[in-house]
Amino acid sequence: MKFTLPLSAALLALATSTSAMAANLTIPMSFEYLALDGKEIDTNMFTHKTDLELDNGSHKIAIRYHDMVDDDFSDSQSFVKSSPFIVAINVDGDHEYQLKPIDGEFVKKPKSFAKDPQIVISRKDNGAVDYKVTQTDYEESTFISNLFSGNKGEDIDTLAASATDSNTKTLPVAAVATSATVTATAPAASKPAVKVATPAAGETATHPEQMLQYWWLQADEETRKEFMSWAIKQL
Repeated sequence: MKFTLPLSAALLALATSTSAMAANLTIPMSFEYLALDGKEIDTNMFTHKTDLELDNGSHKIAIRYHDMVDDDFSDSQSFVKSSPFIVAINVDGDHEYQLKPIDGEFVKKPKSFAKDPQIVISRKDNGAVDYKVTQTDYEESTFISNLFSGNKGEDIDTLAASATDSNTKTLPVAAVATSATVTATAPAASKPAVKVATPAAGETATHPEQMLQYWWLQADEETRKEFMSWAIKQL
């Protein structure tokens, strides 16, 4: 016996398969997703999300540069981070998008790049990409100010989610970096400062020495000097 699929069911199946199709944005290991369309993206220093699925339409994505670099004062390494930048992108098909530093595959001067991250988004099929990049001036409070001053640092993830919310009328940012249907970005105003990361979820101070080492590796030069000045006074 031969069975035929009703036309309405066939059309429904086609529509379902079409709606399931989505674009994908890939970022290098030295970048991290913070938020998408008003919602925080759950990542931490131990897990890296490389790919982000995007449906057709307009999206706002908060991303920042985050890498480990050689330390200027020792043989160890330390972290460097930029302030978040907001990518507003219009997706019009099942495309493969790639985000890269504007000067190539790798960042040659990570500390300078973190102060003013310049990126470009392209498509694997070399098609035009309609996007805009906006640099923010969001900063995280240093570990020193949190520990010794009792100040509550700004929640970068929350700020990033707010900045990508479509209901946000005014985006509190530093400057618009690039706009239009392009495959390259224009220089942006230098604004963000390099700051340290907040503790990963679940971190505790049950091992003080390990925690001090952890925060020392994450601290920038200014923060380390602050800490050393404070520590010497405690001797």
